[in-house]
Amino acid sequence: YYTPNYNPAQRVPVNDDNLPQEESEPSCLSLQPPKPAAMPAVVPSPLPTPVPPLSPLEPNPESECVTDIVPQIQNVVSTFNLKCSLKLRDIASKARNAEYNPKRFAALIMRIRDPKTTALIFSSGKIVCAGAKSPELSRLAARKHARIIQKLGYPAKFTQFQIQNIVGSCDVKFHISLEGLVVTHSHFCSYEPELFPGLIYRMVQPKVVLLVFVSGKIVLTGAKVEEDILEAFQKIYPMLRAFMKPQKPSNDNQLVKT
Repeated sequence: YYTPNYNPAQRVPVNDDNLPQEESEPSCLSLQPPKPAAMPAVVPSPLPTPVPPLSPLEPNPESECVTDIVPQIQNVVSTFNLKCSLKLRDIASKARNAEYNPKRFAALIMRIRDPKTTALIFSSGKIVCAGAKSPELSRLAARKHARIIQKLGYPAKFTQFQIQNIVGSCDVKFHISLEGLVVTHSHFCSYEPELFPGLIYRMVQPKVVLLVFVSGKIVLTGAKVEEDILEAFQKIYPMLRAFMKPQKPSNDNQLVKT
């Protein structure tokens, strides 16, 4: 077919702006997540200085007070060695003040009246002496026990005498809040009223254990010399005063008629 006015060399200009553009592949930079906005710096507030609990080495000077109460020595435990083997059945049969029951206890029990003490005598020659009221009386009693063994025919020698424990007690004459004491001095105290009615206070210097009761009774144990008992009480007394319970008014004047 013949088409008039057709020129194959003539071309119609094309406007590229109207054509859809090819989408370019995303670059590696465009895949990165956007950077978060910078947060303002937070300056931490200074923490308050913790208040250390009162220790037995540093009693509170504000509550420190002087008392004329002196603990009384109740028991002194000492040990010594006779350096010889002993036949406990033979000693029990010859000594009046001795008893021996190996089924109940492995040691022989010997008692003397002056000073009033009890000795636990073992077959190895080691003896534990308890019940004296002072270290001097404990040494005297130990020598008397050794002399009795010598009179029974044994080559006993009085050696290695040592004080192992001194027990003292006193009464401060006021009631004590054990709950407040254990909270303030929790590092040194233990108080479980379901198991034991007293508070156990373990002092570091001197190395003494105190049993504190709500009635004001105090028992001090674990000392090696009498001075430790006195020093421990002088340190614990200001703390006990700080937790003294207020006394209730007495109702002696009010009589109940039945």
